[in-house]
Amino acid sequence: QVQLVESGGGSVQAGGSLRLSCAASGYTYSSYCMGWFRQAPGKEREGVAGIYTGSNITYYADSVKGRFTISQANAKTTLYLEMNNLEPQDTAMYYCAAGVRSSCLGRALLVPMAYNYWGQGTQVTVSS
Repeated sequence: QVQLVESGGGSVQAGGSLRLSCAASGYTYSSYCMGWFRQAPGKEREGVAGIYTGSNITYYADSVKGRFTISQANAKTTLYLEMNNLEPQDTAMYYCAAGVRSSCLGRALLVPMAYNYWGQGTQVTVSS
């Protein structure tokens, strides 16, 4: 059973930074893709960044390119999202997700339906 637990959310002012973490367990490391998604009130869940476990292949939403960085810990059991130069429109609940690699090829890394497992979310609030 795959389990994902996010942490690191909080409240910051515009221009600030946060690092989100996702502790993952219960999956075969080399067979998955992992991603960060966010959902603001009244809006659909959207992909922020995705990565194939065990690789450096990443995809980013256009809205966060150059500001956010997705990475994996050396032990490959923790996923990170480094968020810099945060903007008020980045305010949302952020979710970590994992999916079977064959279901999230290419741009599907940013598609919520490609993922099977989800964490409980961590809130990020950016004030102007």
